[in-house]
Amino acid sequence: MSLIGNLLWLVCGGLFVFLHYLMAGALMCLTIVGIPFGLQVIKMAQLSLFPFGKDVVDRGRGSGCLSVIMNVLWLVLGGIWIALHHLVWALILAVTIVGIPFAVQHLKLASLALTPFGKEIQ
Repeated sequence: MSLIGNLLWLVCGGLFVFLHYLMAGALMCLTIVGIPFGLQVIKMAQLSLFPFGKDVVDRGRGSGCLSVIMNVLWLVLGGIWIALHHLVWALILAVTIVGIPFAVQHLKLASLALTPFGKEIQ
């Protein structure tokens, strides 16, 4: 079932989202200061390519003070806007019965967009 969902996701806009995240991550990695943020955007790109069958989980072990500071910086500098964008798409897609699985995937991306540091994709 996840294969069909991933193929539909890819055709219905997932490839577009993946390419935008990948370009943004590559641009952020051009500067030394932006490398940690660029790596998190590339993590979101990986999830946005094939989100069905994958989960976003906390690392479980203490991720430390640096992870908290980076998440706060991320949230202030743009993470809230990315999460709101995914939340709006989730609300739009949840209106129809067919769009509910896609809305769940947008919610998964929104949770990763809020605080990407200290999370893994499994």
